[in-house]
Amino acid sequence: MSVRKRKADDDGLDQNMLSPHGSPAPAPRTIAPRPSKKIRSNEISGRPLALPRLLETLDAQSLRSVLQQICERHPDIGTEVVASAPRPSVAAALDVLAQYQDKLRKAFPFGGNPGSDYAYNRVRQSLVELINALTDYTPHYLPPNEHQTSTSLTFLDSATKFVHELPEWDSQSHKYHKDNAYDEISRAWALVITEASKKGGGFQLHSGGWDQMLAKHNEQSGGRMQTAVNALAGLGWGGNTSMGGPTDSIRNQLFSGTYGTTNQSVRVGLW
Repeated sequence: MSVRKRKADDDGLDQNMLSPHGSPAPAPRTIAPRPSKKIRSNEISGRPLALPRLLETLDAQSLRSVLQQICERHPDIGTEVVASAPRPSVAAALDVLAQYQDKLRKAFPFGGNPGSDYAYNRVRQSLVELINALTDYTPHYLPPNEHQTSTSLTFLDSATKFVHELPEWDSQSHKYHKDNAYDEISRAWALVITEASKKGGGFQLHSGGWDQMLAKHNEQSGGRMQTAVNALAGLGWGGNTSMGGPTDSIRNQLFSGTYGTTNQSVRVGLW
């Protein structure tokens, strides 16, 4: 019986296997605990949107409507909104007025006489909405609520242009809309002029060219802004009237209250 000779390598292998200093034993495997399953309800039911999600779905008009209803039901909230809201700029107010004006223009029937009673009945609601907006926005830019004369005059200059472009009606019974609008905007000018006269004698009106702008407005209105012209004439500064130039001629007419009174009223705007 033959005996296989053990090789030196075998002896070394056996010794390594038996030696405590041999190959390190494999590290025990650590098994991460499985996450517990989220217990789901077997039933699902509808629920209202949370407030932030609901507000995301509202357009500007809907949001204004909701806020207005809340303020009407809770006056204290309305007071807080007024106190917290930023002051509307002149540009923002004019943009709103332009939207009302555009709505008025689109309300006119195609063809026919734009000054007829039929056209008036078609656009009356839009006309009243524009005039009411003018009436509501104008006092916001008048003293003492508005302290900057330049801001007041900038708004009044543009607001007067809206009045110029109000439709002229054939029927005398409908003309009061535009006549009243001219009367109100003219008295607004007069108030600003009077307050400005207390600051440097109204020099800002003269240096800013507002006297000439008012003269043009009065001319375009057919003399229906005489109240404002009279307030300007009452300031008492007329400069050198001996030069005889166009500007001095206009200024002299302003002070005498005759500027624009000899010109016939013309139809303006798109109507």
